[in-house]
Amino acid sequence: MNITERLQYIMKLNNLSASAFADKIEVQRSSISHILSGRNKPSLEFIQKVLAAFPKVSSDWLLTGNTVATEIIPSNQAENKPNPTDHSPPTPTNKHEDDKKIQKIVVFYSDNTFEEFHQG
Repeated sequence: MNITERLQYIMKLNNLSASAFADKIEVQRSSISHILSGRNKPSLEFIQKVLAAFPKVSSDWLLTGNTVATEIIPSNQAENKPNPTDHSPPTPTNKHEDDKKIQKIVVFYSDNTFEEFHQG
């Protein structure tokens, strides 16, 4: 899926036409038309406007397609879906593991960056 297809996916999940999407992210409608037709590539400013208008969209996913797409589900549809930003520890599966507690989770990304999540 390329960036144009990811933009179309956001529009589809949010039931937005190209013009409604342009209005929501506060760009000219012709900008959307040119990007969706492949005439132009989205600029950094355009990407920033999309991310500002849709805070649940992962910047990594939008730019590269590399993260969980469920992050872009509109909040009214996200009920009963797992929350990818919920960093609660998993429920122990047996009695012996009740004494174990997660202290830190480290996530390594393909671009050699990482994030640490601390329980507490």
